[in-house]
Amino acid sequence: MRVPGSTVVPAALPPAQVLDLFAVPDAVEPLPGGQSRSVRAGDLVLSPDRDPDVLVWLNPVLARLAVRLDERPGRSIRDLRIAMPVPARDGSWSVDGWGASRYEPGTIACDDLAVVRASAHLLHAELAVAFPTAPDEVGHRVDRWARAERQAFGEQSLIAPAGPGADLAARIHRALAPVDLGPDQLVHADLAGNVLLDASGAPVVIDVSPAWRPVLWAEAVSVLDSVVWHGAPLDAMRDWEHGVGRQVMLRAALFRVLSDGRALNLAAYAPALRHLL
Repeated sequence: MRVPGSTVVPAALPPAQVLDLFAVPDAVEPLPGGQSRSVRAGDLVLSPDRDPDVLVWLNPVLARLAVRLDERPGRSIRDLRIAMPVPARDGSWSVDGWGASRYEPGTIACDDLAVVRASAHLLHAELAVAFPTAPDEVGHRVDRWARAERQAFGEQSLIAPAGPGADLAARIHRALAPVDLGPDQLVHADLAGNVLLDASGAPVVIDVSPAWRPVLWAEAVSVLDSVVWHGAPLDAMRDWEHGVGRQVMLRAALFRVLSDGRALNLAAYAPALRHLL
């Protein structure tokens, strides 16, 4: 996942062992977007810092789903696609923390919030079928995003983040109230910034960050991220200021504040959250 407010780190070169096991040439090209840490090597995109415990259960299902979407009878050239994960020559889904997916030539970043939200609806409908029950491993995550999720949903006591977000996290937490957000399922918890448009205009979803949460929450996270980081208008927050919408957006905001930690850019969030608190 991206770290909002952090300094962009230049793309690191994959070690020779990584290039060898993914069977790609050693001529690599840094790619724009995200934290600018992914590189193109041959017909693959290589990305660092991938959790092998996640990829081992997620990527085989995503790969099969990507094929089904590409080969579905009657599909339109603008139907949803998923960037296909690719294993290494030894069958592993990560090598020294690097994961790989098929390079999609001609793609551009999609910052159109309407397209991102439509892609979210389609993707989550597909993921609900692909993962009818929660994988055991999804509840075993201990990364900071998983901890932030649990606190945002009241499954763990709030731990005030170090740095500028402590007061904001406390204010959001006080505003939470019990509400039914719908059933949990596998969702992409970092969709904004991870939807591309291919040469035909089809949305291509990349870098699935899995969580077992309500679809409405994942959508709220994508809307918040789009407004804060991807130029979507502040008016996009209006639909989330009352009732269930407000409660789900508060949980999305608390998740981001807690997971950003010391990297939190408080000024970036202030306008988006002004009418919720």
